[in-house]
Amino acid sequence: MGLELYLDLLSQPSRAVYIFAKKNGIPFELHTVDIIKGQHRSKEFFQINSLQKVPVLKDGDFILTESSAILIYLSCKYQTADHWYPSDLQARARVHEYLGWHADCIRGTFGVPMWVQVLGPLIGVQVPEEKVERNRTAIDQALQWLENKFLGDRLFLAGQQVTLADLMALEELMQPVAVGYELFKGRPRLAAWRERVEAFLGAELCQEAHSLILSILEQAAKKTLPTPPPEVYPTMLLRIARIP
Repeated sequence: MGLELYLDLLSQPSRAVYIFAKKNGIPFELHTVDIIKGQHRSKEFFQINSLQKVPVLKDGDFILTESSAILIYLSCKYQTADHWYPSDLQARARVHEYLGWHADCIRGTFGVPMWVQVLGPLIGVQVPEEKVERNRTAIDQALQWLENKFLGDRLFLAGQQVTLADLMALEELMQPVAVGYELFKGRPRLAAWRERVEAFLGAELCQEAHSLILSILEQAAKKTLPTPPPEVYPTMLLRIARIP
């Protein structure tokens, strides 16, 4: 059995893994796990990942979770271009520096607007306005750090070439962009960085990976999104309750 990837392109880390594999010509079998439909909570998927999250990589008998680990595994196994995950110790350390900060300050923050505008209303939950405002403040602060600490005067977040850091960051930032947040307005350096990353990835691949997320508001307005099954309500309610 060849490489298998379990993904949902509504998920930021899933898109990062999908784009990386596609961009580097890595052959894989795609298993779509529809989170809104609760497919990640199924008994079948539990056998793949007991954490019940995507993305998941399955390479024969080897199963790997967590997007950063998956991206590093793919980089090494398929010997992708060195710029993605540099062999130089200090350049590689810069990638890890960003990924560590990303896990603390980007993940869990930039996904909140999607919960506010789409996922919460799907189960009849309104996120309190004070939480929405705190999240906006947290996003603005994170963008400032992203621009000043990591991008600075460089072309990309960890240096002068695209790395895994840029891919992870871009996909996370696409989540609030998809629900109307103008993240790049008034931030010309970040806007130029986004253009460089997307130009490197290619318009066709970006469209392929982003078409689902960029249509999410339209689907919500037309009520064409699936209704989450009752068994996923507790997990969704817990995620909403955890919004600071």
